Amino acid sequence: MATTKKKSTAKNSSTMITLIVGICCLVAGLLVGKFVLGAHDTSKPLGRTTLAAGELDTVVATYTYKGEKHEVTAREVIEDSSSLDNALNADGTYAMPSADAIVGFARNAIIIGEAQARGITVTDEDISAYAMEILGTDDFAAIASTYGISEDVARRMLGESAMMKQLRDQVLADTSVGEAPVPPTEPEDGNTDATSKEWADYVIALLGDEWDAANNTWARTDGAYYATLQTYPISNDSASYEAAEQAYYIAYMDYMNASSTAAQDWTNYVNELLGGASIEIATLGA
Repeated sequence: MATTKKKSTAKNSSTMITLIVGICCLVAGLLVGKFVLGAHDTSKPLGRTTLAAGELDTVVATYTYKGEKHEVTAREVIEDSSSLDNALNADGTYAMPSADAIVGFARNAIIIGEAQARGITVTDEDISAYAMEILGTDDFAAIASTYGISEDVARRMLGESAMMKQLRDQVLADTSVGEAPVPPTEPEDGNTDATSKEWADYVIALLGDEWDAANNTWARTDGAYYATLQTYPISNDSASYEAAEQAYYIAYMDYMNASSTAAQDWTNYVNELLGGASIEIATLGA
């Protein structure tokens, strides 16, 4: 991942063969991790496969966004998600970044740049909290070791991921998803017809405004829960496990539908960001 900055870097004297593509055609790859650049296999380097140490600052791509051009060097792409040590070959050369990696760098730079434009920043505490949330640890040395990257790269990647999460939350502020429902506790004896107040509390919590607790009955009969649960005896003090299970299925489907809507809204936003961008990916001649 990378931040968006206009760079002025020295260009290597080797022959540059340029492939021009539109970032807008890559949007689908945000979800599946694959991109199509003409007829090329983007998982592999274009042209030469290695770089000498003195070529690490070679400009391997130039992307344009909102009328401003940004140069990308091989060093930046390598260090974006790995380290120079990992890219170092036994003969002292370095692996040339693939087109996928180059495009990914530009894509992330644009999205992070938009997050920064919205005033989104993260503190060390934010990064640690995010690491704990998604990885269960904020031991960056251990994370770096697990993923074969440097500790600095691990911290930066998690920081930028945390920024993207904040950006996504802002973009989807009007798209309510909520928390995934937790299934009801199963009866210990396997009797799904058994009733309890615990299951009644569970069902009523999911029913929301469809239930009238004061009058111990349905508040309305035009909701999704009533359509399924009307044949089940439900009160403030009693409901069966089977009723609770049916209520869970309804809540889970609502959650999945809302999640799908949110994913589409986010994709549409990213489509709009990247639709006006383009990138020129360069290859080094022999």
